[in-house]
Amino acid sequence: MNTIRLRDFIEDREGCLYAVSNYDNSDRVGCILRYVPDTEGERVSRTTGRRYRKYDFSEAFAWIREHKPEYLDSVHRVPHSDVVRVYKPEEEIGKVAARNDRVRRLLSHFSLPAGSFGCTGSLLCGLENAASDIDLVVYGDAWFAAQRQLKRLVETGVIPEMSTAMWRKVYDKRVPEISFDAFVLHEQRKWNRGEFEGTYFDLLYTRAYDNLNALPAGKGTVLGRATIEATVTDASLSFDSPAVYAVDHDEISRVLSFTHTYSGQALAGEVIEAKGVVEEHGDERWLIVGTTREAKGEYIISKTLLESV
Repeated sequence: MNTIRLRDFIEDREGCLYAVSNYDNSDRVGCILRYVPDTEGERVSRTTGRRYRKYDFSEAFAWIREHKPEYLDSVHRVPHSDVVRVYKPEEEIGKVAARNDRVRRLLSHFSLPAGSFGCTGSLLCGLENAASDIDLVVYGDAWFAAQRQLKRLVETGVIPEMSTAMWRKVYDKRVPEISFDAFVLHEQRKWNRGEFEGTYFDLLYTRAYDNLNALPAGKGTVLGRATIEATVTDASLSFDSPAVYAVDHDEISRVLSFTHTYSGQALAGEVIEAKGVVEEHGDERWLIVGTTREAKGEYIISKTLLESV
């Protein structure tokens, strides 16, 4: 079996389902609990008929703290010995498309290599309902092809532009520290989300198997909070999780975002303003954005973009 990577799902011995949130899963699988078997749960498995309850971020940590405290960390750390199944988006996409007409129609507009894409989230686990978003995952360089294709599909009218109502829904869900207008201005040039047949969808970047160690993992020594202004020198991993921006700055060498809100937020050569927590990693200092679920008091903006309008 291929290495467990970001955006896979795992199932433990009790049937709980977790979204993999890390690339480094060699010791234990870094993930977040998403679905727990529950006879009164609102989600029903399309394959087994088993009922599940969906847990949000804070509920998941509370459940783990009570029932699986040995998993508790900055994320949930599940030992490999407790994993009974791994759900991989690129391996399950055929089954997902076969049972979900909307996913099949959306995918029909893209031309991507086999094995380079899939669905994560509830669709991957067979727990989707009529209101479920479509979380498309595309791997490595194929993601950039999908991004270009989405731009062309929207510009030619094959896929509609995101409605103001949908932008507002995304903004309200993300509750970012920037204004709605600034949020939409940044988002509209990313081409990593859209609206199809009234349903919201994401294009989520994940590294290819030959590039899983592109960045050192782990938490550094916290030095305090800071707001910086810097020029981005490399944004090639800016759509990853975490998003990574190499910057030209006297003290900070990288800005990382652990919230999807600020992925793809700036291009190489642009000047950014970023506020977050400074961590020391060896002889480097990184600015971390998204140290809490909603990144309160933390943000990244492209000053170059904002000043251009």
